[in-house]
Amino acid sequence: MYQIMIVEDDATMAEMMKRQLEAWGHQVHVAEQFQDILGEFTACAPHMVLMDIMLPFFNGYHWCSAIRAISNVPVIFISSASDNMNIVMAMNMGGDDFIPKPVDPDVMMAKIQAVLRRTYDMAGRIPVLEHQGAVLNLSDTTLTYQGKHLELTRNEFRILQTLLENKGKVVSREALMTKLWQMDCYVEENTLTVNVTRLRKKLESIGLHQWIRTKVGSGYWIPTEGQA
Repeated sequence: MYQIMIVEDDATMAEMMKRQLEAWGHQVHVAEQFQDILGEFTACAPHMVLMDIMLPFFNGYHWCSAIRAISNVPVIFISSASDNMNIVMAMNMGGDDFIPKPVDPDVMMAKIQAVLRRTYDMAGRIPVLEHQGAVLNLSDTTLTYQGKHLELTRNEFRILQTLLENKGKVVSREALMTKLWQMDCYVEENTLTVNVTRLRKKLESIGLHQWIRTKVGSGYWIPTEGQA
């Protein structure tokens, strides 16, 4: 189903939410590094975030704003501070819904499922692709890594999207050329090489060195953890 991130410092509450979500078939990541929620978000690349307001270090409003700077993933606030002012603030800070504590599990799941349907049944695609902390935003064709942002050209974006969708596998030059130009007429292979070279230089400029590898005679690939 979907990957959901829980940002809740009450371990008992987080575990209850986790069990409920898993019973519905969702994958769940419970945040642990409350000083770096954005780092956990980019590493997890969830489809939804359940965010408490009162948290160690920085509150949920802070982290929702940080997430909104790089992603349109839905955020649902969950808090005992359920007065009208906090609900309005949660919505103004980029929240998609609000669930008051104490949490009713049935109400929680009904709201979560409704937001997921609105977001993904209509959108029809995952909004981001993540790998090793780098996030490719599919809605605005940008790449974010450790607070640095890259503006990608159309071809650079299509190359990176294709490689990330097939990470760990070699993507042939022919497949990439078809993805880029989507036409039957002949395109010089050197054009693809030039685009990959430019993309590599951009990635290196924000610290992503040797991210795209070449398989001589075959194509290109992005290795996963543990691959050479």
